[in-house]
Amino acid sequence: MRKAEIWMHHELAGWLTENEDGYHFQYSSEYLSINNAQPVSLTMPLQEHKFTSNVLFPFFDGLIPEGWLLKIAEMNWKLNPRDRMGLLLACCNDCIGAVSVRPIYENEEE
Repeated sequence: MRKAEIWMHHELAGWLTENEDGYHFQYSSEYLSINNAQPVSLTMPLQEHKFTSNVLFPFFDGLIPEGWLLKIAEMNWKLNPRDRMGLLLACCNDCIGAVSVRPIYENEEE
């Protein structure tokens, strides 16, 4: 299982996980309680229930670089271009915009 924290405007918004059942995103209850909380994507409105998909959610897939920048990431970090979660975890810690993706490694889990 691979897991990442999803940050929105420097606030922990929730967690994205990949396991044998697919991909899951769930907002943190603390984030949902913020008065001016915004969804990370219009396709994933604020809610307590987790979102589930067989493929990486299009919003998160859209954060992954393309073209020459993707080629540089693939070569430098020896990443498989078909491993979308791996690319997201490696390349999207400091994205342009409001959302950041920070990988969680097993020894960091709660």
